[in-house]
Amino acid sequence: MTNSTRTELSDGDLIKPGDAAYDEARTVWNAMVDRRPRAIVRCRDAAEVAAAVRYAREHDLEIGVRCGGHSIVGHAVPDGGLMIDLRSMSAVSVDPSRRIAHVQGGAMLGALDAAAQRHGLATTAGNVSHTGVGGLTLGGGMGWLARKYGLTCDNVESYELVTATGALIRASRDENPELFWGLRGGGGNFGIVTRFEFRLHPVGTRALLADFTFPLSSAGRVLRAWRDLSLDAPREATFTAAVADSADGPRVTAGLVWVGDPDRARGFLPTMRALGKPSSHRVEELSYLRLQSMDDSVEGHAVRRYWKGHYFADFTDAAVEALWRRGTQDGHGQHLPSVSLQSYGGAIADVADADSAFSHRDARFEFVGASRWLDPSEDTSRIAAARRCGAALDQFASGAYVNTLGDDGAAGVRRAFPADKLARLTALKDTYDPDNVFHLNQNIRPSN
Repeated sequence: MTNSTRTELSDGDLIKPGDAAYDEARTVWNAMVDRRPRAIVRCRDAAEVAAAVRYAREHDLEIGVRCGGHSIVGHAVPDGGLMIDLRSMSAVSVDPSRRIAHVQGGAMLGALDAAAQRHGLATTAGNVSHTGVGGLTLGGGMGWLARKYGLTCDNVESYELVTATGALIRASRDENPELFWGLRGGGGNFGIVTRFEFRLHPVGTRALLADFTFPLSSAGRVLRAWRDLSLDAPREATFTAAVADSADGPRVTAGLVWVGDPDRARGFLPTMRALGKPSSHRVEELSYLRLQSMDDSVEGHAVRRYWKGHYFADFTDAAVEALWRRGTQDGHGQHLPSVSLQSYGGAIADVADADSAFSHRDARFEFVGASRWLDPSEDTSRIAAARRCGAALDQFASGAYVNTLGDDGAAGVRRAFPADKLARLTALKDTYDPDNVFHLNQNIRPSN
């Protein structure tokens, strides 16, 4: 970049190849992503974001938008393009009397949780504190409060965003309502959100986690019982299950997370006896903030990652069998992914499907088959095993969650949105981004 470029983007913090901060700034959550933007601009407000968008368009540079950097395929990092880094825009302010949070577009979930919890409040957010608020919310936003209070996108009062022309606009139910509809689950296709306004809820500060672990030989019976118990669970409870390798071989874990009064949760736990006698178990009372950060990546951004995801509207016995086998005959094999399930329903399903771009509100469970490793020589085998695992469950799937799509391309977008919604989203794209400036995402292409 020349000095004239610095003048054009003088209000932002511009980082170029060779600068000391360059490699850190281009590094994202998945260590497999190793692309080199021509420049990275750290924006501090919406005006600087707008200037960066205009500059990129004038110089024909591909745009990537960086917040938490958790896209599994690294959409934030455009090779040879301009990365717009929002992390300096991280302010969160809470109005406890109105139960409203104002959140800048580069804030992390941990900052939102911490600000709201000072008043015993929260809104639905994911369970890794270094995830960006923006990416999570625009894709829908699943979290431990979703069965009680709806998805993250269901709790947005308004968005402020920079469009593909560099204009700053607001979207709410009363202002640009069609765009508001599309931003609730349509991903980053229509602009760069620089501010969110969220509803907060009085959730208190306590939670309870319960996990029961069994040998793989019990997986079918345990997962069927867990599935049946989850269907009538209180909305404070989000049922979780996983199959993963351990030093003693593959294990199945089933349990729940409860946000609210732990004593009520303990009163519910005896119903879990239908799962059988576990080889080990954990029942832990913890703070909500600890719950929200316990799955943080202690390795930072050094781990290589790949995953596949599905929704299940009906988790049949046949799907149970396919899940614990993980794309193999007997659930054993080298480099198999860990598979996890999380229950939906409750307030998620209370919202009419037509109310937002987010789809598949009839899903009962979300599945993810995820692999993580350090050695690049394992890339091929790890990815192949995760793909086999995902493919084994394709026939049982009812759709996909935008935020767990990876290298699925247009086919993945069609899994995430039914045809009528995709047509409506395409019309929005035609209106707000007809040139597909914002295409590094799960892309909804304009019709031209």
